Amino acid sequence: MTQLVDQPELGTGALRLDLARRLVAEACGTAFLMVAVIGSGIMASNLSPGDVGLQLLENAAATAGALVGLILMFGAVSGAHFNPVVTLVDRSFGTISTRDTSLYIGAQLVGGCAGAIVANVMFELPALELSTKERSSPALWLAEVVATVGLLLVINGCVRTGRAAAVPFAVGAWIGGAYFFTSSTSFANPAATVARMLSDSFAGIAPASVPPFVAAQLVGAAIAYGLIRLLYPHTDDEVTDG
Repeated sequence: MTQLVDQPELGTGALRLDLARRLVAEACGTAFLMVAVIGSGIMASNLSPGDVGLQLLENAAATAGALVGLILMFGAVSGAHFNPVVTLVDRSFGTISTRDTSLYIGAQLVGGCAGAIVANVMFELPALELSTKERSSPALWLAEVVATVGLLLVINGCVRTGRAAAVPFAVGAWIGGAYFFTSSTSFANPAATVARMLSDSFAGIAPASVPPFVAAQLVGAAIAYGLIRLLYPHTDDEVTDG
């Protein structure tokens, strides 16, 4: 979930290979993230039946831990976005091209859906089962705006002030905490939202609830973009060079 490091000048073949490597990293990372989110939700329901608070704690801890590992795993390859709003904000600041933005988002969506299927199969559930868990209210949509704004500020606040190495831990901490302090349990990720409708489990979301969630996340991304421009008008490199 960090910004991409500037690449040296490469030949066409090397560029194609580099893009393919980044797309595979985005797809795999988003898939593993969904395995963690959905798998830990199913496991929590099995381990702690009847105790929703404990289930949420188990789900949050597993997701936060997985995020730290995944960003460390794939950050140097693709920037470890795993999230269309992260990619879109990077595009807004010109750190990724329009073509790569589209391909990243496609890889994230495909990877997320694949991860949901894998999580279902791991727990002997139907590979593809639409969720019946409705999540629809203005309070939940506002929570998604808040969760998304906070996530993007955490990432860019670290990257733009020369603390990119802290991003994995900062993102894991934010998401783990936001499971509890937002009423929506902090999806904050359109690819994850789409993928989670494919599992009728603790972490699922009904298909009809997905569009308003995604819209709220995009609103959060727009707000975050404005705040990032205001609060961090220069990257650490620009400040150093200037």
